[in-house]
This record gives sequence, C-alpha cells and structure tokens, in this order.
Amino acid sequence: MKWLLSFLALVLLAYGLGRGYYPLARLKKDVARLETRRQAASATSSIAPRLRNGDLIFQTSQSAQSRAIQLATHSAYSHCGILFQRAGEWRVFEAVQPVSETSLAAWVARGAGGRFVVKRLRDAETVLTPPVLRRLRAAGEQYRGRNYDLYFGWSDERIYCSELLWKMYYQATGRQIGQLQHLREFDLSHPAVQAKMRERYGNKLPLDELVISPVRMLESPELVTVE
Repeated sequence: MKWLLSFLALVLLAYGLGRGYYPLARLKKDVARLETRRQAASATSSIAPRLRNGDLIFQTSQSAQSRAIQLATHSAYSHCGILFQRAGEWRVFEAVQPVSETSLAAWVARGAGGRFVVKRLRDAETVLTPPVLRRLRAAGEQYRGRNYDLYFGWSDERIYCSELLWKMYYQATGRQIGQLQHLREFDLSHPAVQAKMRERYGNKLPLDELVISPVRMLESPELVTVE
C-alpha cells in the first residue's frame, strides 16, 4: 500500500504543477490498473500452494468478442488456459494471438475484475502421473506460436482457447473434457452475437462446425473445483 500512496503523491504533484504528465482520465485508469495488478498478485499468491500442473483456469475475458461469447453460451466465462509451473513460477499456457504463455498474476489481472476459477481433473492424483504430464506439455507445445482462430474452426491450423485445452487433454489422456457442440446449438439470437457472426462469416454461417466452449469445459463432470 505504501508504494501505491507514494505513486499517487508523485502523480498528483505533477498534475498539480500543470506539467500535463497525468491528465485526470489517465490518472484514474492508471490507478485502477495498479489496483487490479495488486489484487491479482494477492489472489495468485494465496492460491499458488494449492495449484498443480495441468489445472485449468477460467476467467471473463475483456476482449472484443467476449460479450458475444457470453451471450451465445449463457456464461460469464469466455476464456481459459492451462497451468504449468516453470522455474518455480506458475504460468498460464493459452490460445491468444499467438498461442503462448504468461505469468499467472498477469493473466488474472487481464480478466474482468481479476476473477477466476481453477478446475482440476477429478482423478488427477492417479491420472496425471509424470509421464502423462510430459505428454500434456508436449501436446500443448505443438501448438505454440499458432495463430488464434477467430472463426472457431476445428482444424489444427489455427486454434482458440478451449479448443487448445480440449485437444491437449484428449491427446495426452484420451479424456474428453467438456461436451462438443455444433455451432447451431449455441444461442445466436442476440444482436451482438449476430453482428459478430456476420463480421466473421458473412452470410455463410458454418452451423455444423464442431465447437468446444469454455463453459462446457468448466461444467464438465470430469473436473472438480480448486478455487
């Protein structure tokens, strides 16, 4: 808290002197960003001792398409990643642009309100042995650097967040985490969803395309809640 107060004091001094370094609107955004990062660091520090390699983490993304995903799936959760510990630090491997990884604290801070849910394979103790975890990592590494799939296709050329996690687990364990659906099964009635669909597909909607949504993975009976 002391560092935050010191930062605010310096910012307000600069603003008060008329230097123009921190206009009020920017000041509010910077303060909010710093507070979000502080909360994310606190939350991740609290849960870190309970995490295991292969845990799945879900959040409400603040991306441009997140609202459409939430409306179409009737769920607040629109993004997900998989957790691995590297050199003592928890990292989130995810399909963004491109498929890559980031620190857990930075990932949490990026989501709406810093909120997240961690899920784990229900029988992880017996299934996720060291050899299986190596296969799980290897399954993910083959996609590293791939472009994000804006069209939610089922091919491996491009890939989206829940598709990445589903395929990693299926390839490493043979388990299907979440029920696959066809695009036509989602709620496509909201104007925001329809606008996004037209933006992506024009008038030719691939209604028979297989899709795995974040919420179908989140609610899978194959998983239990960690946090």
